Amino acid sequence: MKKINWGIIGCGDVTEVKSGPAFSKVNNSSLVAVMRRDAEKARDYAQRHGVPEWYSDASKLINDPAVNAIYIATPPSSHEAYTIASIDAGKPVYVEKPMTLNKDAAVRMALYATAKGVKLSVAHYRRAQPLFKKVKQLLDSNAIGDIRCVRLDYFKLPLTNNELQLPKVAWRVDPAISGGGLFHDIAPHQLDLMFHFFGAVQKANGISTRQSALGLADDMVAGNILFKNGVAFSGAWCFNAAVGQEKDFCEIIGTDGKITFSVFETLPVVLTIGDLSESFHFDILPHVQQPMIESVTNYFLGNAENPCSGEDGAAVMNLLDTFTAK
Repeated sequence: MKKINWGIIGCGDVTEVKSGPAFSKVNNSSLVAVMRRDAEKARDYAQRHGVPEWYSDASKLINDPAVNAIYIATPPSSHEAYTIASIDAGKPVYVEKPMTLNKDAAVRMALYATAKGVKLSVAHYRRAQPLFKKVKQLLDSNAIGDIRCVRLDYFKLPLTNNELQLPKVAWRVDPAISGGGLFHDIAPHQLDLMFHFFGAVQKANGISTRQSALGLADDMVAGNILFKNGVAFSGAWCFNAAVGQEKDFCEIIGTDGKITFSVFETLPVVLTIGDLSESFHFDILPHVQQPMIESVTNYFLGNAENPCSGEDGAAVMNLLDTFTAK
């Protein structure tokens, strides 16, 4: 394989800017087909983005001989089935986060890919962004000494009734489709970064509850992780915050200083040692998944290691399940 010719299953909102255009901007990569169950929307997407082929049937895209890799960008409830079908066709898979509905399904996907000898990567794309690569570089260089603990807070205003009526929002708070609520949509990015930074988990626990009458999913989650290297993590996710209490903050504390950053807002990484602080600023990426898509493309071509394996994705799903277990 000398070039990756991608097919997208689920060319919805997430693919308009965040990911879709990047597939044709990465070296040795092009987007050749897209699929959506709504045929008119699939055709429209293909025309607007200059994609040669479109389908309303996923099996036809999977079996298109022009497609040699699949990007699955549907809601999580269909990730497992589409991943298995793509692997059966012998085509490597790049699957959106959260990897699937729960840990058990994620483990099945990872094991199936290994058994069939087909490559599988998970779209925990913040790993590849310059901002978070800088955080990892600071950690790996012992810029703040030995890491002791991490605190993460993510507080957002509650969804309105009008927002909950929007299809692109409604499925995210339907556990049957998303696996949970907004926690399952947002937290995979944050928890994967922690896993990426600090490695294997020794133990974890958490609590979750639905504090609002809106929606079906829990909207308050808190969780703790003890990593095998001794780093302790605590996080809180509130989707019912009051006006003025919104927060997106992560602080990593070491023996010599601390690193602070935001996961979703465009804020600098701040390194503090004693009374001295240094800020690292990063430009907004036109397509936030492009660095990861480049890494996955290189992996599929045999030129790089897997930037986020199915096993890593399953480890993150296990944390989601643990924090929200009843």
